[in-house]
Amino acid sequence: MERTVSSELFYEDTAKTAQASLPLRMFANLMLWQRRLSSRHQLARLDARLLADAGISESQRYEELSKPFWR
Repeated sequence: MERTVSSELFYEDTAKTAQASLPLRMFANLMLWQRRLSSRHQLARLDARLLADAGISESQRYEELSKPFWR
């Protein structure tokens, strides 16, 4: 005899999992945004010599610094 899972149970479990993981995803996004802000602040403080050592041009730095934190 073969057993199958009711679709109602599947969707109920999926909804519960999605609700439970929402705070984790929000926290992960906040941490990612914080890392981007921090690294862009560090990039802004680099002088021309350090940029050249890292292989980053002034235009690449400007492009990165002009991005919003969510991108």
